[in-house]
Amino acid sequence: MINSLWLDTAYPRDPYPAVTDDLSCDVCIVGGGLSGLATAYFLAKEGKDVILVEKEMILEGATGNSTGKLTVQHDLVYASLIKQFGRDNARIYYEVNEEAVRFGQSISEGDEYRTSDAVLFSQTKLGTEQLQEEMKAYKEIGIPGELGLSSELPIQTESTLTIKGQGQLHPVRFGQHLAKLAVKAGARIFEHSDIRGMDLKKRLLFTQSGHHIEFNQLVLCTHYPIEAIRGLQVLKLIVDRSYIVAGKADMPLTGQYISVDNPKRSVRTAAIDGKTYFMLAGQGHQAGMEKDTQVHYNILSSDLRNTFHLENLTNAWSAQDPSTPDLVPYAGPIDSSMPYVYLNTGFRKWGMSNSIVSARIVADHIVERKNKAASLYAPNRTEFGSFLVQALRNTGLVLKEFTGGHLTRTDSPICTHMGCRTRWNKADETWDCPCHGSRFRKDGSVLEGPATKPLDLE
Repeated sequence: MINSLWLDTAYPRDPYPAVTDDLSCDVCIVGGGLSGLATAYFLAKEGKDVILVEKEMILEGATGNSTGKLTVQHDLVYASLIKQFGRDNARIYYEVNEEAVRFGQSISEGDEYRTSDAVLFSQTKLGTEQLQEEMKAYKEIGIPGELGLSSELPIQTESTLTIKGQGQLHPVRFGQHLAKLAVKAGARIFEHSDIRGMDLKKRLLFTQSGHHIEFNQLVLCTHYPIEAIRGLQVLKLIVDRSYIVAGKADMPLTGQYISVDNPKRSVRTAAIDGKTYFMLAGQGHQAGMEKDTQVHYNILSSDLRNTFHLENLTNAWSAQDPSTPDLVPYAGPIDSSMPYVYLNTGFRKWGMSNSIVSARIVADHIVERKNKAASLYAPNRTEFGSFLVQALRNTGLVLKEFTGGHLTRTDSPICTHMGCRTRWNKADETWDCPCHGSRFRKDGSVLEGPATKPLDLE
């Protein structure tokens, strides 16, 4: 049962080939999630010779384990964006994410996309005050939000903030469709092709199979970029994990919901092949910090039964996503000394729209087209002071976990990224690293980076 609903109901397909020869291209994209596939599609449409390589199978990472909400309503964000970046930049963030929603709607087929209102809701006085503050930001930016009380959920709600006409994806089917469009436009996609090394000066990637890929420009669409340390992105990203349970339901909701109060909960339904599924997400924590994650599935399953009166649990899964210090993802050149290496990461659990936004930004960089969001999303935008706090927090955690882990978890295998001791995650049957969020399967193979080499389990 610990498997994503989206992966269980993906379109049947043949695998893409593995890299079996030395290759060359204009642009090489590492990472086969929605971000990488959208980048491949946009660049192939521009006539670029594009190769996308995925170490496992496309869409089986964050995309295939997401909630699939394609919306501009990214929790309580716009009031904070105005304070940090000003009204004009907050409006740009809204506009480019709205464009991403419409792009998803325009290319989708069948049940890949469904229109749904996006709703924030409060259950406390403090939560209601937060919604009122967010509504002020909506008005200042020009977002068509409605503050009131409109909820289909069987729970007591004080207030809601609604944006109508947003979207929901079946993220895997949508991504599979996008992959086909990218290939039709000329992109080459390779699966089971792990990148084990790179020479950025010579512009070469080296695969586990012993072949190399020569590129003119490189786009890293992985959670933790392999070369992120160059621009200190490793010190700017915190990785959080959250959990989702799903069960069959009688009828779909017209809206998709997220609470602003604790306990944090996200709710939506999905119609797949004539069946309706109800999804409940929450129980977030920093990745790798908990030994037994089954408790989070149990709490959500109990809520599904007791609050929403649904007994037929069909799926349970979890996902992790990195966040930047200032809410906005990184998309663009990773470092001024190597302007041909690009980065897409830090989607803060809102990767459905921000993956598409980031893909457009990088594609526009590469074809030398102006993009109004380029400076807002630029990886080098973060001032030293703002990321230093995050860096110290994360680096302090690393030092604590490195020393404490080696003293208290002497039987746990050592993460191949930076040497921290991993923790066994009983529920997901994975080895999880608390330092930078690497995850390894039971057999030691890499499930999620930044680690690229398997654990030594002997």
